[in-house]
Amino acid sequence: MVDSARQVLIVSVGMKSGASRPRPGRPRAFDAAAALERAMEVFWRKGYEGTSLTDLTRAMGISRPSLYAAYGNKETLFRKVMDRYGRGPAGHIAEALAAPTAREVAERCIHGTAELLGNPDHPPGCLGVNGIVVGGDGTRGVCRDMAARRFAVIEALRRRFLRARKEGDLPDDADPRALALYVSTVTQGLSVLAASGAKGIDLRRAARQAMLSWPARPEP
Repeated sequence: MVDSARQVLIVSVGMKSGASRPRPGRPRAFDAAAALERAMEVFWRKGYEGTSLTDLTRAMGISRPSLYAAYGNKETLFRKVMDRYGRGPAGHIAEALAAPTAREVAERCIHGTAELLGNPDHPPGCLGVNGIVVGGDGTRGVCRDMAARRFAVIEALRRRFLRARKEGDLPDDADPRALALYVSTVTQGLSVLAASGAKGIDLRRAARQAMLSWPARPEP
């Protein structure tokens, strides 16, 4: 089940580091992992459309030719950043799928998101929400990719909750898709609140309140 979500959210994007000596005229080598981290922070703060190539090259410490050579273009770089985000700061979502009960899955998703968003060491809000764009033809590919990532998580949650119902961990009348949509709606709502300036204490309060609506586990 965890692998199902990771197909979209936790794609390995490790860069190969060649051991051969650089040829004359080849751009100087750079720390690809560190550069990707810096690009992630820029996109996190400014969103996809609000981030320029100049913003990226300055933050990453590379030239435009080096950026194109290593990542292809801005859209490809953003997708690699989203992969990194899913493995790192937002890794709790995929990890939650391995929790032993449906309630713990939901708690780890919701409370983990509140903790992430309440961390002052990160830009406000969630990269997945901050990065959503509504623009012209040049941004449609990014919009489709972001939507695919969100629905992949919803589907992974649905399957996990369906299994929980079959195992007697959820009531027979529980709706796995509705519960998956609920968890997704709460986490994205927390992201919007955080981007609007909500403090960590309020995000955690909202997370606790959200879990009060979770179905009670059937009596053995």
